[in-house]
Amino acid sequence: MYDPADLQETVDEIAARLGASATLEDRSFRLLAYGAQHGDIDTVRQESILRRRASGEVRDYFERYGIARADGPVRIPADAALKVLARVCWPLRHGEVTYGYLWLLDSGALTDERLASAAPLVARAAAALAQEARSRSDLGRGLLALLSPDPEERAGAAIDAAGPVTAVAVRESPERVAALWTLPRGVLARPGSPVALLAPAHLAGEVAQTVQSAYGTAAGVGGPRPDPADAWLSWREARQALRIAEHFPRYAPVARWEDLGVHRLLARLGLPDLRELAAETAALDAELAQTVEVYLDLGGHAQKTAAELGIHRQTLYYRLGKAERLTGRDLADGDDRLAVHLGLKAARLCR
Repeated sequence: MYDPADLQETVDEIAARLGASATLEDRSFRLLAYGAQHGDIDTVRQESILRRRASGEVRDYFERYGIARADGPVRIPADAALKVLARVCWPLRHGEVTYGYLWLLDSGALTDERLASAAPLVARAAAALAQEARSRSDLGRGLLALLSPDPEERAGAAIDAAGPVTAVAVRESPERVAALWTLPRGVLARPGSPVALLAPAHLAGEVAQTVQSAYGTAAGVGGPRPDPADAWLSWREARQALRIAEHFPRYAPVARWEDLGVHRLLARLGLPDLRELAAETAALDAELAQTVEVYLDLGGHAQKTAAELGIHRQTLYYRLGKAERLTGRDLADGDDRLAVHLGLKAARLCR
């Protein structure tokens, strides 16, 4: 993998050669390096340096100029409303793939001839980002070994990660593709069913949201582990949390293991055990099952349940009585109520 110091040195050379303020960002607009200040500075550059990332509104403005598909420098005019000064965006392309962007504030002095003088340096930066992407791909191939429950497989994983780490599982989509190589440095990714991700613990939530949004599906986030050797435990939790996110709207679209409460116990159960629990409520049709589940979720509060379902309270009592007859359980009895409640939750995971 490339040395970030080399990338910073390249950006400094570009800024000095062109006499322009320069910043370099990855494809997701995360700041990777920036050169010394030359001339005026705008809010966008300040925010990029301080927050390490441009705002969504500013990204949308820049992308309207086709920077993701451009083969060379793109001139972007100033926008007073966004507090954006005129600048040049130079896509960092290598092998017909855009890996990032070089941004140059332009007071009008950046002629085509001056820009051309920096082309070799820009190509060097693009090659460095491409090298990092390839390195990530190589690491991704060893990620599943690191996350394996088999100690021998884990011992053979040639990955050197720093803790604490958190695993993330995201359901893939046949219709959509996520650019996993654009994720922040330090994040390992491997496509599959589900997609496997291992991130520094402080980035796990952001990574889960980003990849889940790209696929439009669901994600599960495991608990953090100080020692990367225990990442497989976080991965197991992430897959179980994903299972909950896919079956319980309350926790969708991104379920965090630490937030799941008793659902963590259900997620650990195999299909035979879940079916045994679900048998308690097998006699209930969809309407009765929903009514009883909402009633129990709301702690047996009839008024709130009727309001939630949009039905009269007498209709609620009728349905609850019918459910008791069909299940042979008394919903006023604590043990019976627990059996029915668990049965309904288990039935969701059997679907």
